[in-house]
Amino acid sequence: MSRTLVVVGHGMVAHRLVQAVRSADTDGSWRIVVFGEERRPAYDRVDLTSYVADRDADALALPGADYPGDDAVTLRLGDPVVAVDRAGRCVRTAAGVVEHYDALVLATGSRPFVPPVPGHDLPGCLVYRTIDDLDALSDAVARARAGVGRPSAAVVGGGLLGLEAAKALRDLGLSPHVVERAPRLMPVQVDEGGGAVLHRLITDLGVTVHTGTSTEVIEPDGNRLRTRLGNGTELDIDLLVFSAGIRPRDELARDCGLELGPRGGVLVDTSCRTSDPGVFAVGECAAVEGRVYGLVAPGYAMADAVAATLLGERAEFTGADTATKLKLMGVDVAAFGDAHATSEGALEVAVADAVAGTYRKLVVSDDARTLLGGVLVGDASEYTSLRGLVGSELPDEPAALLAPEGGGASVGVGSLAGHAQVCSCNAVTKGMLTRAIIDDGCDSVAALKASTRAGTSCGSCLPMLGTLLSACGVEQSRALCEHFDRSRAELFEIVRATRIGTFSELIATYGRGRGCAVCKPTVASILATLGHGHILAGERAGLQDTNDHFLANMQRNGTYSVVPRVPGGEITPEKLIVLGEVAREFGLYTKITGGQRVDLLGARVEQLPAIWRRLVDAGFESGHAYGKALRTVKSCVGTSWCRYGQQDSVGLAVELELRYRGLRSPHKLKAGVSGCARECAEARSKDVGIIATESGWNLYVGGNGGALPRHAELLVSDVDTETLVRIVDRFLMFYVRTADRLQRTAAWLEELDGGLDHLRAVVVDDELGIGAELEQAMAEHVAGYTDEWKDVLDDPDKLARFTSFVNAPGVGDPTVAFEVEREQNVPVLLPTPEVPQR
Repeated sequence: MSRTLVVVGHGMVAHRLVQAVRSADTDGSWRIVVFGEERRPAYDRVDLTSYVADRDADALALPGADYPGDDAVTLRLGDPVVAVDRAGRCVRTAAGVVEHYDALVLATGSRPFVPPVPGHDLPGCLVYRTIDDLDALSDAVARARAGVGRPSAAVVGGGLLGLEAAKALRDLGLSPHVVERAPRLMPVQVDEGGGAVLHRLITDLGVTVHTGTSTEVIEPDGNRLRTRLGNGTELDIDLLVFSAGIRPRDELARDCGLELGPRGGVLVDTSCRTSDPGVFAVGECAAVEGRVYGLVAPGYAMADAVAATLLGERAEFTGADTATKLKLMGVDVAAFGDAHATSEGALEVAVADAVAGTYRKLVVSDDARTLLGGVLVGDASEYTSLRGLVGSELPDEPAALLAPEGGGASVGVGSLAGHAQVCSCNAVTKGMLTRAIIDDGCDSVAALKASTRAGTSCGSCLPMLGTLLSACGVEQSRALCEHFDRSRAELFEIVRATRIGTFSELIATYGRGRGCAVCKPTVASILATLGHGHILAGERAGLQDTNDHFLANMQRNGTYSVVPRVPGGEITPEKLIVLGEVAREFGLYTKITGGQRVDLLGARVEQLPAIWRRLVDAGFESGHAYGKALRTVKSCVGTSWCRYGQQDSVGLAVELELRYRGLRSPHKLKAGVSGCARECAEARSKDVGIIATESGWNLYVGGNGGALPRHAELLVSDVDTETLVRIVDRFLMFYVRTADRLQRTAAWLEELDGGLDHLRAVVVDDELGIGAELEQAMAEHVAGYTDEWKDVLDDPDKLARFTSFVNAPGVGDPTVAFEVEREQNVPVLLPTPEVPQR
């Protein structure tokens, strides 16, 4: 009989606990019931601020957090536990659900600390902790923006969360103030020198900083607030956000009589067991031998220890790496080890560069040979290496390691001991990674991530993983497949230089064999990008994959979708009527897509030409929903209609979509243009994201959705339209030339040597001198564009391929049927008819 584990709370640490138990519980000895207070499964609170820009909660969702298909886990959301009966070994929820347990884990996290300032409960006073909090913040900002002038706000608290809140407010178009009662920003992480540099960098970004003072009183002032600080300063603001620290949520433990820590939190021992042997506590609600940890990495370590204990192993939480590396409003801040030199005899070596805006400090032992900790502000590129050296002997004098030009020995993976943590989020050491490479055969960054979990959380250690692979002598193959020893990027350059126009010639000259499902579509895409004719002409037709084969997306029931292009989401009433008429005539299911187009689903192969004839005659063209090409450029209404719009987002979106339509690339491409910082087009989740400013456009690149969502990074700011288009031309062509097969821009940028800085050097500063060449390549694409479906309709030979045996005209497909649901045809997948056996 399986036992029942009840987990109270469903944040990042609770999810880690469930994963750890399920991955190791091969015998199914535990049935797990999870109660979450919020309405959504566990999500990434570390990246919470990104939600302000894209309002996409799904992008923050942790993979597998709803436990699909796992019958051993029951997840109850929106129903918090309100009481624990230790004698009866059961919990009761707000909805009255009673669940008995064999083991109970409290993972209730923490709550924002709101100082008891007079007026703290006035309308307009908010907190910053959850997605719901950010929704309330956005609504409050919208109300404030409806007034006169540019609204302003204050953030009480200048720590990590306070600066994150200030960033969110600035991104929403407000002028934020930050009030911190300590003499410097981020007092827990940085010292006085680092705080001074951080103060200047944050102020330069348009944030007014008030340190060494506190909020004394908050008073209503019409629809606004008046805040008086301890130093006499008065702030007239529209809203105020409390982000002055957190407090453990230990109410359940208190009410059921569990022991608490001296400063709050559920008191637990090193196995994370409370004063009741059947109850554990992990994460920010736990006080391990009296100490509360406010970071995710220690929480993960606690979860792993409890999971091991529940499965009969001896495991303890022996502490965790509390190092932090952050990028706040584009400013790098990192602290690791004994950052404040509290160890006996500790010495500090610091270098401050006012011109470059950087501060670097190392804390070393009294003989200056052992690294104890450090602080980095403005440039944290050496963070992973230096953090891994904590407790080890330095490879050179401390001052040499801090030299601006790296005048001494470099701090690399070779300097790290086996016990040094490379990934602090998941407690993965250099030794663990080395064993995974040498003993388990991990030969790529992806394999290391899957095997060890390194790099799967914040991602700051990913460059080190690649370096470690090379240091272990692993040559990471770039071969496209068994038929080509060269990478996709190398084949692209070969085709471009030699002007080879067919797959057969390319494989005969530079490959071997007949090709496969990997290399054929890849070469077909390269040929299409370089303008070697229609993708269904001659030999190229046989190279395409399933979707490109019929210029349509195959659906799960064997039918196809039709998605005409609607540039920027702008469409005339006449064209809307045509779409409705076509859908009605052919019995198609219609749906508005996420990219502001209309999806017509349920077409059979032989119907596609007839459908597209109607659409092409009405002025539509292929939307390339089936191809590895530009899909859409999503837009908001911008200055055309919106009272907050700062630029014509629709006009630019239409221009860009028509410019880049049909561009074949290593993977699909999506773009978005938002007319203001409210970001209604969700541009920062796109490969190319553009957000209007008062003086031009901000360009973001490398954002993707999918299993591992990534937000786009800022490439340039406040550029005019002509400059913007030129940089986007260069960016897209550089990506098309150099990316691997099926590599989206996010993964490409992550693996690009030098990352965003190198990309900026190439496509903005033109340091390689290829800018004009990239622009010319795009100009040739624009000039040579033709609509793929119109070309098919004008060519009887191409039309002939849209007939197959079971889908021949008048025959239909016996495995496809439809039923009416919500007044539309939806597919019913029928069993394939049995074939009589002899």
